[in-house]
Amino acid sequence: MNDSQDLKTLGQRIRDRRKSLQWTQETLADRAGIDRSYMGGIERGERNITFSVLCQICIALQCDIAQLTAGIPEINL
Repeated sequence: MNDSQDLKTLGQRIRDRRKSLQWTQETLADRAGIDRSYMGGIERGERNITFSVLCQICIALQCDIAQLTAGIPEINL
């Protein structure tokens, strides 16, 4: 995978977790202390977020960072 695909995969996992909680983007953004439009960019894989922002999102989603990042990046030996 390349960086762009990695970000899309991460964004999709965030979206999937949010939807499993039946939250809107706005709800997640509010709980994570992030602007809703920025959250949309994260979920679409358009934003290369910092570790701190990822931590905020995981705290809001009540999940471990490893749940969202397992297998990213894909290692080809």
